[in-house]
Amino acid sequence: MSNSSMQRGQQWLKSLLELTGVSAEIQGDIEVAQPQDDDTPEPDNYWLTINETNLAPTQIQVLIGADGSVLDAIQYLANSVLNLNQPQEEQASYTIELNGYRVKRQAEIRALAEAAADEVRTFAREVEIKSLSSAERRQIHTFLKEFSDLETFSRGKEPHRHLVVRPAGEYESSPSQQF
Repeated sequence: MSNSSMQRGQQWLKSLLELTGVSAEIQGDIEVAQPQDDDTPEPDNYWLTINETNLAPTQIQVLIGADGSVLDAIQYLANSVLNLNQPQEEQASYTIELNGYRVKRQAEIRALAEAAADEVRTFAREVEIKSLSSAERRQIHTFLKEFSDLETFSRGKEPHRHLVVRPAGEYESSPSQQF
């Protein structure tokens, strides 16, 4: 993936913020995707960090939103708009960060995944994790994929979709892993 994807993302986010009356610089960092076992390569992940130096605390709160809902919406728009009409090999994944919210939330998500895995192993029964965005469910699916004794899938329909962790092979047919 080229540096142009990063620059396009930074420019798009800066323009979006300016349309809302917020002037902020955008720092870009790349997280190179590790090759997976399957044939589908994961796109590189671009972290677009909104510099909060010149933002008021209320602006930061509004941009993050309740439980990160506004940041999630901006991130969804970025991934949709910036990948529109892009060939598969040029598509990228964008993570929008502000005030350390994503880093803190990732640590919380990892702790949730570890606690669910421990509970499944201890009691040999499935555990349902509620109140996750599709991106957060995907993070847990990815994190727990490395453990052969566990399997994950999503159950239900938005906005009541939950992630389920259970012992691997407990059931003959597993529902698909849709986020």
